Amino acid sequence: MNQATAPLLPTVTAIEAQLRVDLQPTELQVIDESGDHAGHVGANAEGFGTHFRVRIASELFKGKSRVSRHRLVYDSLQNFIDQGLHALAIEIIDRP
Repeated sequence: MNQATAPLLPTVTAIEAQLRVDLQPTELQVIDESGDHAGHVGANAEGFGTHFRVRIASELFKGKSRVSRHRLVYDSLQNFIDQGLHALAIEIIDRP
């Protein structure tokens, strides 16, 4: 696949922007851990854009199960998953 036809890989900035629009987080940290997964399934030669960690708190999570909270994050990022985001670690931050 050449550069002209390669899909755009997700970036921290783009993921943060999407989560802010969809989930209105009160806390948010997105970390690209792709470089730590070189040689693993789903990793790419570029070393970015495939493996992310999201730490997030949102009022929209209140009263929802862990599975429902994670589903909200996955649904928000589905477009990025379609673009090559291979692995997503989600850490829900619960604040009293």
